[in-house]
Amino acid sequence: MDRNQIAWLASSARARYRSGDYQRAASEYREAIAIAERTPDFPLSEFSSLLNGLGVVCKYLGWFEEGERTYRRALAMLEQALGPDHCELATLYHNLGGLEHARGRYAEGEPFARRSVEIREKALGPDHPDVAADLEALAAILDGQRKFGESEALHLRAIAIFEGTYGPDHFEAGMILSNLGALKQAQGKLEEAKPLHLRALGIKERCLGPSHPSVGITVNNLALLDQAQGNRAEAIAGFERALSILEPALGPKHPHVAACKAAYFKSLLE
Repeated sequence: MDRNQIAWLASSARARYRSGDYQRAASEYREAIAIAERTPDFPLSEFSSLLNGLGVVCKYLGWFEEGERTYRRALAMLEQALGPDHCELATLYHNLGGLEHARGRYAEGEPFARRSVEIREKALGPDHPDVAADLEALAAILDGQRKFGESEALHLRAIAIFEGTYGPDHFEAGMILSNLGALKQAQGKLEEAKPLHLRALGIKERCLGPSHPSVGITVNNLALLDQAQGNRAEAIAGFERALSILEPALGPKHPHVAACKAAYFKSLLE
């Protein structure tokens, strides 16, 4: 009975995560982990998967310390059981890098991201979609350090793999287009950034629906672009839509919400 309950909770938590209901996803992952801890001979791979799921949700909620503890616990368990170069460890290195990216600690995240690429590429080959996801995570971390030469090449390599595997309208392609738009924005290439953000927004809305937090992030990026271009009315409308999506999902104290509010008030006062 305990294992059935764990399976139900894990399935529900994954569904809530996909829909952007991160608060309830975290609650269900925690409940599943607590039951698994007292279940004799619970499979290690399933337990680490629960920990990883909770870590992902913690990142999106801004609960960085809990997310790091959770990822590191899973990593230590798998490394002891499977060895340091097993492909399953790449996911945890990828996610530890993503956590540091969300914290704005890009240099600290780079070794984790490079390790995930190294492990996965060796196991799966250079053109596997999972390798592309690792390449994109590393590129985003390099963007944060303004290492744009290497990062742009990685973005382009990753999107070529995803589009070649899944087609041009896959969700992962939308995520990369959003990151490429942010890169062009950071370089001051605003006219090149806008079509990338708009295409990313269209893909995300089709794949996730109009109220998903990931859609809110792209709407916020477009509003920032309008703000930089002096399009005040468009920027204000964009920030208002982004806040209507992000604040209920992430809470008023989340870094993304705080940054969006600051930019919104700046536009109001201009």
